[in-house]
Amino acid sequence: MLDGTNKALSDRVWDALALPLARAGLTPNQITWLGLLLVLANCAVFYVYRSTFWFGIGLAIAFTFDGLDGAVARMRGLSSRYGGYLDAVVDRYQELVVYITLALVTGWWLLCLLAITGSLMTSYNKARTAVEIPIDNNAWPDLLERLERVAILCAALVFDPLIHLPRSWGASVLSLAILLIGVLSHVTAIQRFIRARGLILRQTRN
Repeated sequence: MLDGTNKALSDRVWDALALPLARAGLTPNQITWLGLLLVLANCAVFYVYRSTFWFGIGLAIAFTFDGLDGAVARMRGLSSRYGGYLDAVVDRYQELVVYITLALVTGWWLLCLLAITGSLMTSYNKARTAVEIPIDNNAWPDLLERLERVAILCAALVFDPLIHLPRSWGASVLSLAILLIGVLSHVTAIQRFIRARGLILRQTRN
């Protein structure tokens, strides 16, 4: 939603952050792979040391590369269909490995399953629409896109050891955030389904 409704502003921010990488000569695909490696490294460190604070900080840095690859592609004129495909696939694997790691460490398998399935269905409902009809990839300003999911998760990881909820709640900042991501991701997936249905029906009637 943030990127979709404020694309001009978000592009300027990403371009400013990506300028050093573009000047260093890195390609968009190299940045995409680097982002994946950073996520994997952070997951490995978290699995060993179990520090949610540093996991959140590390993931915030690693996930930044998700926006930087596209910015470098625009700045260097290196946009390609394969690059867009690679970025989308790597994004899904990044989220998948993060939630698997969280489930292994916390034991919250159902919560993490809710979150990751919602995230995957949100992505799939737009990707599958593009198979059926031509769509504008940027015209999907939905409730909880990847940027919002990542921001909520990283913030929750950082603040989880700093904010202690009442025991009567039977939950933590992190568990509530994962639940929120799961619920709102599925709401977003349904939102995209409804939009896709309308687009497909309108085009097939013409």
